[in-house]
Amino acid sequence: MQANFKGFSTKETDFKALLTSYTKHWKWFLLSILAALSVAYVYIRYKIPEYKVQAKIKVLEEKNGSPEMSIYKDLDLFGAGKNKVEDEIEVLNSRSNYLEVVKQLGINVVLRNVGTVTESEIYRTPPIKLSFLEADSIVRRARSSFYLDISSTTTFGFSEEQDGPVKVYSFGKAIPTDVGEVIITTNVEHFNSYKGKKIKVEISPLVDVALAYKTRTSIAPAQDFSNIVNLSLNDPIPQKAIDVLNTLIGIYNKNAIDDKRVIAERTFDFINDRIADISGTLTDTDENAEQFQTRRGVVDINAQTSVNLTVGAQNSQELQNATTQLNIASSMKEIVSSEDGYQELPSNVGLNDPTIAANTAKYNELVRERKRLLKNANEQNPMIINLDQQLDGLKNSVASSVGSMVNNLSLQVNSLSNNQRTINSRIYSAPSNARALRDITRKQETTESLFLYLLQRREESQVGLASTSPQSKIIDNAYRTSRAPVSPKKSIVYLAFLIVGFAIPFSILYANDLLDDKVHNKTGLEKMVKDIPVLAELPRLAKKESKLIRKDDRSVLAESLRILRTNLDYLMKSKRTTGKNNVVYVTSSVSGEGKTFLSSNLAMIFANTGKRVLLIGADIRNPKLYTFFDTKDVDNLDKNKKAKRSTNNGLTEYLYDDSIEAKDIVNSLLVQSNTIDVVYSGKIPPNPAELLMSERMKDLMTEMSEEYDYVIVDTAPLMVVTDTLLISDYADHMIYVTRAGVTETRVLEFPSKLKAEGKLNGLCFVVNDVKESNLGYGGKYGYGYGKSLKKWWKF
Repeated sequence: MQANFKGFSTKETDFKALLTSYTKHWKWFLLSILAALSVAYVYIRYKIPEYKVQAKIKVLEEKNGSPEMSIYKDLDLFGAGKNKVEDEIEVLNSRSNYLEVVKQLGINVVLRNVGTVTESEIYRTPPIKLSFLEADSIVRRARSSFYLDISSTTTFGFSEEQDGPVKVYSFGKAIPTDVGEVIITTNVEHFNSYKGKKIKVEISPLVDVALAYKTRTSIAPAQDFSNIVNLSLNDPIPQKAIDVLNTLIGIYNKNAIDDKRVIAERTFDFINDRIADISGTLTDTDENAEQFQTRRGVVDINAQTSVNLTVGAQNSQELQNATTQLNIASSMKEIVSSEDGYQELPSNVGLNDPTIAANTAKYNELVRERKRLLKNANEQNPMIINLDQQLDGLKNSVASSVGSMVNNLSLQVNSLSNNQRTINSRIYSAPSNARALRDITRKQETTESLFLYLLQRREESQVGLASTSPQSKIIDNAYRTSRAPVSPKKSIVYLAFLIVGFAIPFSILYANDLLDDKVHNKTGLEKMVKDIPVLAELPRLAKKESKLIRKDDRSVLAESLRILRTNLDYLMKSKRTTGKNNVVYVTSSVSGEGKTFLSSNLAMIFANTGKRVLLIGADIRNPKLYTFFDTKDVDNLDKNKKAKRSTNNGLTEYLYDDSIEAKDIVNSLLVQSNTIDVVYSGKIPPNPAELLMSERMKDLMTEMSEEYDYVIVDTAPLMVVTDTLLISDYADHMIYVTRAGVTETRVLEFPSKLKAEGKLNGLCFVVNDVKESNLGYGGKYGYGYGKSLKKWWKF
């Protein structure tokens, strides 16, 4: 039960420590969040809002069109099957459509009202009108901007930069710009609203503006397998987005209607030409029949025998069909051969060859695409050249197919003619008038059937041309979806900046924790050294605070030293040994971590209890005890010794000179009402290591241990020199001083390893110079008389 409680307590404490490491910096979090929210407010204040505009159309299928359009299915002008919605979306979203939209609306030239912080676009209410004298092709490729100061109804200021030199011009006169001369006139209806303001005129390439709107416009089916298409566009000016979407839909429908009309008109012209040719042939045939019957007096002739007539009729019918196909194919061949440039070809005028019909339809589709691209490009464009190559190939293919068909039909007509001559030879016995009249009648019937067929097609094409419908039906014209802008959204912006404001200090603290390799307080040190005791932690002192405690001192430092004294006494009593177990070494890793400060104050805190305390300065390379006990508050109780430390004997003199006794180097001092004995380090010797290895050092420690209750030894840094290790056998306890924010955690492996090897006796740690925020409860909350209140604005 106890083990479970301890495990739970440890886990809870770790979580609290982790949480506390962040919450103690709450002021930084608060400042960062307030700053982030301020930036969010400024961003929302000056960010130009965007509004969503949406439109909805339905892509129409050919089978749902008007009945009159059935002619095009017979002629196979548009190919079989319904239009796929995905293909129509690609057509609708084509670059050429957006180029036409920008061209019609003229939105590549923008007027902006220049404000103090931001610029707002002027749309539909321009105070001026611009007329470019250069050709449209030059203006639409140009990129330029200039500023106008609308000062009066007759003149205006012109500058190429916002703060550049201003030239005054009169309205209606040509002024030179980067895109050539421009004539600026007033728009009386809206001029007064912008009088006294600065207007920026921004000219952008037509292609760039078109691609920008193409990128920003979203076109997608409403649902899977649906013919409904949704169009949406976000723009700071809702009316501008409405105009763009409506114009885009209008151009899409207009192009579809134009494509259908071009093919229908081309087919109509072809049929008219064929009717004109066949009409003359039919008239001649009728006249021949009339003249023959009049001249010969023939009204009716008995038919030949039933067998010959039946065979002759069948062969005649086949010959008639073949002749009709040959005439049409020959006409088609002449049109294909004589066609100059790239024009639509008549589609399926009666030829029974699906290959010719398919190639003709593909050729017409590429011709329409070429015409559409030529609106915004020249014939040297790589896309036009590529289309020309495809058109040439298709045209050659059609010509080859038609030529092959003419040859095949010619052979078939010749074969049928030979058969017909054979049959006719059998009926030579019939009157010559009957044979001649039959020939005339046959020719007359053939020509008349073709003439009637073309008349029917012409009427159908006229009906289809008159009833040509758009490719889509508008369900909803473009409209603004809501009064509120879609960007920026205040709640999302504030939430995002709130998260950023919280994340910045958190990230800095987290990164600092990841990169931190320093000791900070007792709790952190205990987790690192584990089984080695950490006796206490000493607070950081202000510059004006005394470095030595006084008698009956109630400061945080004094209380921390009392905790250290209590814990050290406990260690001394718990360690079983034959001696007094009262020799305490104070060391550290490197100089500057506070070992002399600790040893001096530890001697003072033991002296407060009335015990006899001896403080020995064993750091004979870099002695610092003089800086603590050479002040006006220190009196030498031994009147026989001179006051100045330079004339006193110290540890080095004792170790070097056998004639000097231990009592000769002890200085009895009265320090702030406390009496302690101090052995200074003495003069700095040339061979400190060898001196410390002297037997006199062992004799001194043994003698002083018996004479005093506590012997505190200020030793050299353990990682810098070997002096402390040379005399470590004489120590009962080794206090290793670490300094918060200075001592690196990896350094702690060194004393721990020495302890494991048995080279350090009674190793324990003390954390010095701990920040108030990192102190334990006693120091953190100022328990006792030394309580101090921190101002709320201090961190």
